[in-house]
Amino acid sequence: MSTKRKYNVEFKKSAVELVNVKGYTLSEAAESLHVDASTLRLWIKKYGSQIPVAPEGTTALRDTVKQLRADIKRLQMERDILKKAAAFFASQKS
Repeated sequence: MSTKRKYNVEFKKSAVELVNVKGYTLSEAAESLHVDASTLRLWIKKYGSQIPVAPEGTTALRDTVKQLRADIKRLQMERDILKKAAAFFASQKS
């Protein structure tokens, strides 16, 4: 037995703003709000024209941040491997 939740117009517009202005992906916004992605997609169709869309640079900036985070993770892994190797070779000298 499923219960259908009612959301007020302000909540719906805020959800659309997360996607259009804040730069969240549709799935990220839906997950954070505990709303089905198809429901959020319908709200975007309905209220999207009332909420301005983020500038083009926002998407590029988000992609750059994602790439930099991946680079940081890779570099930290490499650093940890080098630390372990240095400790191993230092213990071999004795």
